[in-house]
Amino acid sequence: MLKGGCQCGAIRYELSGEPMHHALCHCNDCRNSAGAPMVGWAMYREDALSVEGSPKTYKSSEHGRRSFCPDCGTGLFYRNAENLPGIVDIQSGSFDDPNALPAQSHIQTAERLEWMKTIHELPEFERFPGG
Repeated sequence: MLKGGCQCGAIRYELSGEPMHHALCHCNDCRNSAGAPMVGWAMYREDALSVEGSPKTYKSSEHGRRSFCPDCGTGLFYRNAENLPGIVDIQSGSFDDPNALPAQSHIQTAERLEWMKTIHELPEFERFPGG
């Protein structure tokens, strides 16, 4: 069972069963919503999700609905009843242990930022460089 929640702790959730898929999404909507170059999404059946707290939900596209913590702003869930009925995507960076479920694919790469293609070539620092 995976658990997670928002940064401030106002929203907590549990997931039962196995995920259907875990992908890193590069679409413009995800990037704009998260303010990040890509977003990890773990896909589950809606009945696998149990939520404590009251996330706020907004219409992010014609059929897309994104939910987040109204206190700290952490992105949490995505639903699209038209294209993905009975399914909820969980923003995998909000898991208590994000290493517990490795990503399986990249999706929406047609919209990927050009520099993301070679990001693995950048220098790495365990903490801030020069610190």
